[in-house]
Amino acid sequence: MDEVIEILEELKPGVDYETNEELVSKRVLDSLTILALVAELEDAFDITIPAVEIIEPNFNSAQAIWNLVNRLMEEDD
Repeated sequence: MDEVIEILEELKPGVDYETNEELVSKRVLDSLTILALVAELEDAFDITIPAVEIIEPNFNSAQAIWNLVNRLMEEDD
């Protein structure tokens, strides 16, 4: 999960990603940041994030993002 937090901090520094569970609902991450995040995650973890997965519950916390990445990596195997 540390790599996810590093990517988030590069895109939007100054946020407590360890505890914040409302990144999308409180508009900490806007749509452009989420699109940039998707591209970074796809490159970093060699996954494809389908459009149907780009939903608030999958991006509202670093843990939710990590869970999404892990699930997609497992599906790739």
